Amino acid sequence: MRTIGILGGMSWQSSVDYYRYINTGVAERLGGYHSARTLMLSVDFAEIEALQAADDWDAAGQRLAEDARALEAGGAGAVVLATNTMHRVAPAIQAAVSIPLLHIADPTGEAIRDAGLARVALLGTRYTMEQEFYRGRLVERFGLDVLVPDEPDRTRVHDVIYNELVHGVVQDESREAYRSVVARLVERGAEGVILGCTEIGLLLSAADVPVPVFDTTRLHCEAAVDWLLDEVPAEG
Repeated sequence: MRTIGILGGMSWQSSVDYYRYINTGVAERLGGYHSARTLMLSVDFAEIEALQAADDWDAAGQRLAEDARALEAGGAGAVVLATNTMHRVAPAIQAAVSIPLLHIADPTGEAIRDAGLARVALLGTRYTMEQEFYRGRLVERFGLDVLVPDEPDRTRVHDVIYNELVHGVVQDESREAYRSVVARLVERGAEGVILGCTEIGLLLSAADVPVPVFDTTRLHCEAAVDWLLDEVPAEG
């Protein structure tokens, strides 16, 4: 089995799920006593969040690139960055290492394409919803039409993530707010919804909305298991 590096802590709430899902996936496929060969480097999210707020993506990219190099030096043959938002600096991370970075948007786009959908809603942090690094990859690589919430819904989605979910706080009121946001996106033509923040799965599930749900955390972990077991070629 290969060894995969998990670059997490953004936030640690979802990084826990990464470790669990990857190990569960390996155990289900191989059976017996099997588990995943993993290395995890979990950052202090306060430092990363401050760089996000300061719009200093170059410094954030340099910091995570150093962490990815540490995972490579430790024996990881590939890296999963356990966050959607920080894929904003994926090019800097990939440029710093000689091993592949498994991009979170790719298994998401593949799952949507395989489901035969063309127009999907994207929920995530303000950075993910408003900037092009994520939406643009889905458009360019998979030909998707990606909708994001209008204001004030965008702010509500973002605030729930940073004020509640990254702290492990899950509230019914926020779940209802998210369901209402999704309903408005469905009215605009969304055929499915991307949980484009690794914490949103703590709050929202397929049972909460009337269209297919694409949980990026689970899809990313499935791709990691594929790579671990050498079931698909890795792309740099």
